[in-house]
Amino acid sequence: MSLLIVPGTAGCVGGHSGGGDNQANLADPDRKTVTVAAGWSGVEQESFQKVLDRFKKSTGVNITYTATGVDKAAFLNGRIASGNPPDVALLPNPGLMTELAREGLLKPLDDPVARTIDANYKPIWRQLGTVDGKLYGVWFKAANKSTVWYNVQALEAAGVEAPRTWDEFKKAIRTINASGTPAIAVGGSDAWTLTDWFENIYLRTAGPEKYDQLAKHEIPWTHQSVKQALATMGEVLTEQNLAGGVEGALSTDFQASVRQVFTDPPKAAMVYEGDFVAGVIAGQTTAKLGEQADFFDFPSISGRNETIMGGGDVAVLLKDSPGGRSLVKFLASAEAGEIWAKLGGFTSPNMEVDLSAYRDDITRRSARELVASHVFRFDLSDLVPSEFGGTLGQGLFGELQDFLRNPRDIDGITKRMEASAKAAYG
Repeated sequence: MSLLIVPGTAGCVGGHSGGGDNQANLADPDRKTVTVAAGWSGVEQESFQKVLDRFKKSTGVNITYTATGVDKAAFLNGRIASGNPPDVALLPNPGLMTELAREGLLKPLDDPVARTIDANYKPIWRQLGTVDGKLYGVWFKAANKSTVWYNVQALEAAGVEAPRTWDEFKKAIRTINASGTPAIAVGGSDAWTLTDWFENIYLRTAGPEKYDQLAKHEIPWTHQSVKQALATMGEVLTEQNLAGGVEGALSTDFQASVRQVFTDPPKAAMVYEGDFVAGVIAGQTTAKLGEQADFFDFPSISGRNETIMGGGDVAVLLKDSPGGRSLVKFLASAEAGEIWAKLGGFTSPNMEVDLSAYRDDITRRSARELVASHVFRFDLSDLVPSEFGGTLGQGLFGELQDFLRNPRDIDGITKRMEASAKAAYG
């Protein structure tokens, strides 16, 4: 997960502003340097810095960037407690944004920002940036987490074409196994990969309304829809289908699972995870995207097509400064997204970002599907309390690892999920 930034000023930075309001007077000599905190480091920080550099060049506003480290909530809490929060922070999920907003620690965004969002984004992204009827966040960076990546040669050797439906997916798995290559690699030691499997399946079997109800704990985790999704998940994540079997999967992390598919010879033919798999392929294997490596959409179930589960980074305003509001609005512009898109390792939820800005056809296709999807839902484990949805060894993480070991114990697992959820929600 990462953090994100909210755009603030009007079209003074150029590109597709999505609104013509000139916001703060940036020539005001008493303006301060804008401080920005986000979770990006290394190459990602360098790419984001180029976005900030464009903003500074266009406005004259100085920017100071600070990396938050892995525990973004702890970083922000420390800065807030010391009375020195950043002007703008990039948050990795709606849950943290909601918590900060309800504690009165975020500044609502004004009408020029709202108009920019309405012009450039589908309504779901405004909803995801809103808490109790007020707009607090702009989604700058996103992830399409409904992509299944595959070794092109492995599927060709098995005589399999990329499946589109769940039944086709199960048939492809059987055929690939028969060819001598295990069908699926899973990074089960990073249990978030298992929550992503569940969330994609639940969204396609139960539908978006039930998904929303489950995320809010309006229905229990013992609900039949949860049991059905787990049963469906158990149809494919079985001992014979996994590279190294179940215990092998549970001792493999996410990046290693990707390498298993794109080594020579492959240890598995396919790996499910988000569009960020492309970065692991490019950085840790010799496979060429679009040649030896490609993806297909997570298979449709119950006839639900063009459905995407994903994640992202949202920009929020912690101090009410003209420069901060200007930056937030800039981040909502197509120009800001296109700067990073040209550098790679980035997907924008902004509909106005020109798809030609993406560096390769693979990324372009994933980005197109993200912005065009009829149904988008944010990663459910990021919407629930972190002690239930994001803590190793407990809650969803622990129970889904147990499910991989014992897929027949659906009743017991869902009862324990519900007990953990009740404790987390209070």
